[in-house]
Amino acid sequence: MKIKFYFFFTFFTLLFLFYPGDSFYYHVFAYHRQLFNQPEKKADIKINPIPYLKLRYYPEVSAQGIYVVDLPSFTPIFEKSSHGRFLPASTTKIMTALVAFDIYQPDQIITIKKTIAEGQVMNLVVGEKITVENLLYGALVHSANDAAFVLANNYDTEGFIDLINNKTRELHMVNSHFNNPTGLDDLNNYSTPFDLALAARQLLSNKYLVKIVATKEIVIPDVDYKYFHRLDNVNKLLGEIQGIGGLKTGYTENAGENLISFYKKNGHQFIIVILKSDDRFQDTKNIIQWIEENIDYFKI
Repeated sequence: MKIKFYFFFTFFTLLFLFYPGDSFYYHVFAYHRQLFNQPEKKADIKINPIPYLKLRYYPEVSAQGIYVVDLPSFTPIFEKSSHGRFLPASTTKIMTALVAFDIYQPDQIITIKKTIAEGQVMNLVVGEKITVENLLYGALVHSANDAAFVLANNYDTEGFIDLINNKTRELHMVNSHFNNPTGLDDLNNYSTPFDLALAARQLLSNKYLVKIVATKEIVIPDVDYKYFHRLDNVNKLLGEIQGIGGLKTGYTENAGENLISFYKKNGHQFIIVILKSDDRFQDTKNIIQWIEENIDYFKI
């Protein structure tokens, strides 16, 4: 009797396991077979073209610090004292804008409690109410020191500077330190051509800020339409040279002429950093002409 019992028990157990009906185990095994039989998906890997010099010569420039880089691959094509420390002047405002974008909303309204009149300004008035967006236009288009100052002062100037230096570490700008939001001369306010290219790359990843730096001129009001500020971009190449997307100028007597440019041509993108130049615009023109004549790409 026991032998018959074991025989039937074994028979029905095997039938349950392997009968191709609604058996749980059948579905589990079938599911795993389906997984193993699926074709392997290949990852889409984008390889950026690598630039090279067709002829080994470089443009004539007066700048003491230079870093020219192919943006997608971040391959340098021309550099001079690229890790040397320079006074950044108003190129500092790139960092000011990045931090302001982190801590404020563009439509946030700031009431001007205090302002400054040193250097280039947009003539903000104490008591004026203005949006963060319009202050960013002031700082990046017109290079207005009062706009950069207000963005920092409304938060807490020392705390804002700490955030700027935190941002330099985040971006691996290891040879940079900032001591004010405007770029006015300060021995503890310094950067390098390479580091400023990193800052420019970060700004160019922000479509909102890209739109601002590419603006040639604009009139902005306060929120009550009591004050109107005409802002003209200090970058003379914007609108003059096709492919220039703006970015940031800088100048003090000690810093010399500084200019960071975003340049696009034939699907390729470049960041051009010029520091302590005698003629930043001519230097940049010479570099652009050299790029057009002498840069090609390895076909991968």
